[in-house]
Amino acid sequence: MKKTTIILLSILAIALITVLIWFGKKNNKSDVIYETQTPFKTNIINKSVATGKVIPLEEIEIKPRISGIIERIYVEEGAKVKKGDMIAKIRVIPNVQSLNAAQSNVRRAKLRYDNAKVLYDRNKELFQKGVIPRQDFETTELNFNTALENYQTAQSDLQIIKKGTASGLGSVANTNVKAEIDGTVLEVPVREGMSVIESNTFSPGTTIATIADMNKMIFEGQVDESEVGKLKTGTEIDVELGAFQDVQFPAILTFVAPKGTEESGAVQFTIKADVDTSGDYKIRANYSANANIILEQKDSVLAIKESLLRFDLEDDTPYVEVETEDQKFEKKDLKLGISDGINVEILEGIKTDAKIKVWNKTKKEDKDETESETEE
Repeated sequence: MKKTTIILLSILAIALITVLIWFGKKNNKSDVIYETQTPFKTNIINKSVATGKVIPLEEIEIKPRISGIIERIYVEEGAKVKKGDMIAKIRVIPNVQSLNAAQSNVRRAKLRYDNAKVLYDRNKELFQKGVIPRQDFETTELNFNTALENYQTAQSDLQIIKKGTASGLGSVANTNVKAEIDGTVLEVPVREGMSVIESNTFSPGTTIATIADMNKMIFEGQVDESEVGKLKTGTEIDVELGAFQDVQFPAILTFVAPKGTEESGAVQFTIKADVDTSGDYKIRANYSANANIILEQKDSVLAIKESLLRFDLEDDTPYVEVETEDQKFEKKDLKLGISDGINVEILEGIKTDAKIKVWNKTKKEDKDETESETEE
């Protein structure tokens, strides 16, 4: 009985050791099977996308030259106008204090004129009879003409305060608001009956209408400070408008701001470009737009997928792992060129036949997915 027990225990021990050895070998065998990719020749274009809008090159605000009330508006938003066309007419509402002062000036000027006329008529008669010398008569005549001029000026000032213009000055009447350029009326922010303030040194005045030449459009956008150094005026760019999907309008970069502005912690620089809007597209002011700007471009260069790169933790040197034997890899430091965010140019470090480890692949079933991504 004792011998049988020893035999059974020995068999169990051998079985246990066999199982442990089998599990040990199984655990030592790696389940990770890394796929590989080889470098390839391709064209790499490094682009920058500037967000902004399309606006007219020439856009002006029409403001009145006299304060008053809008009596009539002659145009609507979207109307085409020529330089000199009537935009609106203003009815002047005289200031009571200014009106009283002007009326008082007229009365005083009239008194001086009447007195000067009496003296002039009397001295003229005396001069003709030879009673007084010519010098005295000429002095009297000068005083009379001065009084007449002052009287007429006071009347004109009163007329301007009452009506906004003086008689005989209809061609420069301040009550008539006219277009200053040829173009399209973009906005009429006022309505008939509204009060408006004149444009002068102390006030910008009330905007009656905004007019722009819609045949000359420009793109205005922002680029990051990390990319502005690569921009050059005269560069051809493509502008995409939010209102027209899959349509690109050619443009020429004409301006890069010499000074940036900080927005949300990043420094942005304003750029402008002349946009060719010819065609069967009706472009409206302030359409949102994106400008695709080519910063760098290289053709037929050696490249790899940027997802294959790794970076050294100490000095941030880029590297890949190249297969030397079956599922055995060696680290290779790289010197990189330009990148488009998907592919990156390889200047030094590996050859065209190198087999580069594809990271994060743990199943053989991922092979089809890897090949599909490589083809894309």
